[in-house]
Amino acid sequence: MKIGKATAPRSAICTSNEDRIVVRGHDLARDLIGQVGFGDYFFLLLTGRKPDAAASAVLNSTLVAIAEHGLVPSVQAARMTMAAAPDAMQGAVAAGLLGSGSVILGASETAGRMFVEIDQAAAGGDLHAAARAVVSARREKKLPIPGYGHPEHKRRDPRVDALFNVSARAGGGQRFIEIAKAVEDVIPEVVGKDLKLNVSAAIPAVLLGVGFPVNALKGVPMLARTASLIAHLNEELDDPIGFALSYQATREYLYTGKMPEGGR
Repeated sequence: MKIGKATAPRSAICTSNEDRIVVRGHDLARDLIGQVGFGDYFFLLLTGRKPDAAASAVLNSTLVAIAEHGLVPSVQAARMTMAAAPDAMQGAVAAGLLGSGSVILGASETAGRMFVEIDQAAAGGDLHAAARAVVSARREKKLPIPGYGHPEHKRRDPRVDALFNVSARAGGGQRFIEIAKAVEDVIPEVVGKDLKLNVSAAIPAVLLGVGFPVNALKGVPMLARTASLIAHLNEELDDPIGFALSYQATREYLYTGKMPEGGR
């Protein structure tokens, strides 16, 4: 059964023959191996072009910023999976990545799309007015404001200014940083809470300023967190806590259902 218009599989990313592997127009062995770092290679894979100095600095900084934050839910899921199946690291990594939703890790993509919407609504005009309109519309629909507020870093996520400083020093575009700050400014008025920028808003703000594709924004925290998950799983094999995490959950467990009549 034919679905869609395409009749032949195709890709502009890679081809190979007996003697050569070509990635985005570059000879992998001759031009890339030993010549580019992995962050720059990721940018090339995505966009088809090598990053300039600003894009390289910004992308690599975002990967460092979001890779690790302790025993967050994705890490706990991965470590408990590894405890149950220590011979299947791929399954444990997958367990961690499957939690990359709109609340954790995926908020960067949602925030980035919101920033693009504000940019288009402003059309070169008042950013604060456009931010107020978009944030108000999200509130009316009972949608969260992605990338603002943090359960631990309530006054300021320390990663935000670090990323903004990298962008400024490297010469990255500042338009979306200005938009991110405008959203922060209007939130108290619209939402009624003083929710500060967190790293999930800072990441798209700096990446969009260097031409990173909005459709791939979720991939940045996923790629970065994969490195962290592998580190946690390697530690899990040496110093296991997966079953301890499960045990701690059972200690706080509270049954809220009914009991059989006459039961305890």
